Amino acid sequence: MALMTPRTRLRLAWGTLVLLAVAAGIDAWRWQDKQRDNALIGAGVADRPGPTERAELRFAHAAELARRGEREAAIDAYRVLQDDSALGRSARYNAANQLLLQALVLRGSALPGQALPLIELAKASYREVLRQDPGHWDARYNLERAQRLQPDPDDAEPEAAGPPENAERAATTMRGVSRGLP
Repeated sequence: MALMTPRTRLRLAWGTLVLLAVAAGIDAWRWQDKQRDNALIGAGVADRPGPTERAELRFAHAAELARRGEREAAIDAYRVLQDDSALGRSARYNAANQLLLQALVLRGSALPGQALPLIELAKASYREVLRQDPGHWDARYNLERAQRLQPDPDDAEPEAAGPPENAERAATTMRGVSRGLP
């Protein structure tokens, strides 16, 4: 087995140091990029349309608004994203959650009737999510919860009324039915 010469070991050490320095530089650049994104999300800049905006930043900003309790602003931020192919379903689901939370707050207030339209909007959004992805169990569960708060009106057929007053009796027109004669 041949031993490495001191010169080969020195070259190997310098190569390793250069690779580590490059890797550290890439990580520092990525960390700085994430810090900038976090600052944009926190400052609310991410929800403003612009040439360099990313849907992920707008989604994160909407989630931050929801976390802070700014439900209406979060709903508006999620609505902008509902047409996005990658995040649209999640944005619609999260907007429905915010609508339902807002409805629950209104139900406990002095004007509980104002919660009804919000519950209906939330149910419509959950149904849309389920049309796109029938296996979205969270949307299914939340739709059921919304149904318990405000059930859909029964679309059952009206009760069958009795026969019309001037109508023939069915027994008189049916074959094989005795009319009471011998």
